[in-house]
Amino acid sequence: MQTRATRPLRILLVKPKPELRPIIALQRFQLLEPIELGYLAASVAAVHEVRVLDLRLAHFPRVAFRAALSRFRPDLVGITGYTHEAKFVKRLAREAHRVCPGASVVVGGHHATVAPADYDIPEIDAIVRGEGCGPFRRIVDALSLGEGFRGLQDVLIPGSIDESDLAAFPPFPDPSTMPSPRRDLWNPRNYFSVWASEDASVFQRLFVQASMVRTSFGCRSRCTFCIVPKIFSGRHMARPAEAVAAEIASLPSDHVYFCDDENFIDEVFAHQLAGEIEKLGVKKRYFAWTRATTVNRHPDLFQRWRALGLDAAFLGFEFPTDEQLRSARKGSTIAQNSKAHAALRSMGIAVHAAFMILPEFGEDDFERLRSYVRAMPPAQFSFTVCTPSPGTDDYEAIQSRIWTDRAYDLHDCMHPLTPTRLSLRTFSKRYAQQVREAGTKNPRRAGRRPIHPTEIPRLVRAQLSYESAFENVYRDFPRELWDVTGQCNGSAAHRPRH
Repeated sequence: MQTRATRPLRILLVKPKPELRPIIALQRFQLLEPIELGYLAASVAAVHEVRVLDLRLAHFPRVAFRAALSRFRPDLVGITGYTHEAKFVKRLAREAHRVCPGASVVVGGHHATVAPADYDIPEIDAIVRGEGCGPFRRIVDALSLGEGFRGLQDVLIPGSIDESDLAAFPPFPDPSTMPSPRRDLWNPRNYFSVWASEDASVFQRLFVQASMVRTSFGCRSRCTFCIVPKIFSGRHMARPAEAVAAEIASLPSDHVYFCDDENFIDEVFAHQLAGEIEKLGVKKRYFAWTRATTVNRHPDLFQRWRALGLDAAFLGFEFPTDEQLRSARKGSTIAQNSKAHAALRSMGIAVHAAFMILPEFGEDDFERLRSYVRAMPPAQFSFTVCTPSPGTDDYEAIQSRIWTDRAYDLHDCMHPLTPTRLSLRTFSKRYAQQVREAGTKNPRRAGRRPIHPTEIPRLVRAQLSYESAFENVYRDFPRELWDVTGQCNGSAAHRPRH
């Protein structure tokens, strides 16, 4: 039987550069690897030539993109993107077709999964929903054989998308079938994170080179604003512990940023992974995401990981009242959050405490949050605006109240998409004030642990840029909305359940 020859392809994988000021400012503190593109690259046959273009590193991203297209002349351009990057993704698709009219353009990522109809434009040849490795491999195989993309599993074709295509999210594959991401396609020295430490030594480096690792996929929680429970059908699926430990051992960086939705929700797997790391004798530092309830249930697990090098943990505190936590179905209480915070600090693990601000916040609500944060023990803090993800019930509930036709463009979880109780200008000012005050609570600053002198200018520039970005959030909205007051009735102490 005669088989058709596979044509080697030139594949360009692209990570867009965000345009919103808070995201750009955040990247002064943390710029992590384009790991999603590394997974895609690892999923295709070795016969193909793959390059990764991270436009976040470019001062002029559109110029850099055109130059890469002209030099490489790709057969296939793959672009990923979050919701707030969707407009730029579509611009890139149009530019790719203009510069390389013979190339196929495929988009994927978070926005393509939750709102694929937004990419229903002629310049896009295929839309990948869900986990991308399998669909992308099928696209590459089809293109290399000269075949079309129609009929490929989990691949939508612009111009022929109907409601039945969007009825459910594609099932996630067995994590053991996932490849390890290719990191040879980028310079690891370009990627870093500000590193939280509870007991940092004098002049310990604050900005460190960091590598991303994903040990599992999904989450069992039911937070109403989050799309993850829907995408993964409420499941948490772990990768083989041996494969994860081997990947960690091979990393060029001493600092590992886990990007799981919840690292330790599966206690058995977390202990297995710890055992594999111990077996290999790996010595690295770790940052992980977890929940207060997980910390309180399994303190022994965190003690073990602290011994392995766990320096800091992300905890979603979210709100300063139990009523607000219940409304979001967070599954924890103020008391549980405080207990987890104290437990981690007693182990020497720093806490990154994340809070959400509601558009309904008035002066009294901002003051309540400020008072709560002031009374907390030292932590690294972050604050986002409660912005439900497209595809969630919460997002459906607010759609009729969204007050800007740029909802996707501003969907970075730092812009209020529904009317604010305060004027936008005042809301932004109070938001920036909260960010500024919370910076004094950082464990290294609170403990008067000096950072390396060479890092001081970098930290000052980053902090000023970050605070300024929040102070000016209102400028991304139409001018006529800047000083409007009284758009939202009622106190944020009673957030409606959706």
